[in-house]
Amino acid sequence: MPTQFNYTSTDIQAIFNRIAPVYDRLNNDLSLGLHWVWKQMAVSWSDANPGDTCLDLCCGSGDLTQLLAKRVGSNGTVIGADFAPAQLANAAAKIEGVYPPLNCIDWVEADALNLPFADNYFDAATMGYGLRNVTDIPRCLAELDRVLKPGAKVAILDFHRPDSQIVRRFQQWYLDRIVVPKATQLGMMDEYAYLNPSLDRFPTGAEQVQLGLTAGFSHAIHYPIASGMMGVLVLTK
Repeated sequence: MPTQFNYTSTDIQAIFNRIAPVYDRLNNDLSLGLHWVWKQMAVSWSDANPGDTCLDLCCGSGDLTQLLAKRVGSNGTVIGADFAPAQLANAAAKIEGVYPPLNCIDWVEADALNLPFADNYFDAATMGYGLRNVTDIPRCLAELDRVLKPGAKVAILDFHRPDSQIVRRFQQWYLDRIVVPKATQLGMMDEYAYLNPSLDRFPTGAEQVQLGLTAGFSHAIHYPIASGMMGVLVLTK
């Protein structure tokens, strides 16, 4: 796994603030429109239940946050946390006028490496497209372990480099010929050029399992999906 990665936390925060206006559109393009299926899978694997207190870390524009909110209901609480205020503003705007209202959501600006929550606080958690972007993956996982209650789960959804060279070539072709040109049309070419180095340095599913166990989780399993171009890491405290 390549270790060279020249982006700082400040760089990544700036990228996600800048791409906020087009984030949803390009997420849809990057996932071939399947991201809603994958997000539903992640929420299901988190084992969130009605009345639970849940965390959606690196919530971006809040899709997973909304799905969690619908799952926990009016008696539950969901915190959507992100370090990019422009993403949080988008997320909050998206739920205005939604019926029934999602009043159980709180939006919190937070650093994934230093979460402002008490130990053993959450019943369940999700994280979508966030672990790949933190500058210290082991520390992020340790923070998740800290804030989850014993026995609670976190489901972490993200893009991956597939093992198959054929699928990897397709992924690279799609990034180069579809995603980056669309980002360029929207004035975001440099921001989405960041995808390749972020994928190259991201641990494999097996490596993520080991990192989760090292961080303190009692059980870890990684589910590859979309021919290995996506995956969900499920960790149990």
